[in-house]
Amino acid sequence: MYYVYIMTNEHNTTLYVGVTNDLTRRVYEHKYEVNKGFTKQYQLHKLIYFETFFEVNDAIAREKQLK
Repeated sequence: MYYVYIMTNEHNTTLYVGVTNDLTRRVYEHKYEVNKGFTKQYQLHKLIYFETFFEVNDAIAREKQLK
């Protein structure tokens, strides 16, 4: 299973769209700022939306569509 997801910050002013095969792990990484980068810089800790896909190529295509 693959997921396209959208994260935002406390004030809902910045969005991040991503793809993962483990949504629980990925949200944890965003929330606890495990990785450096865009989501840490803008404190994108809140999951606001996700979709599920069986094929990774479909998930990637949807991510590109949303971006």
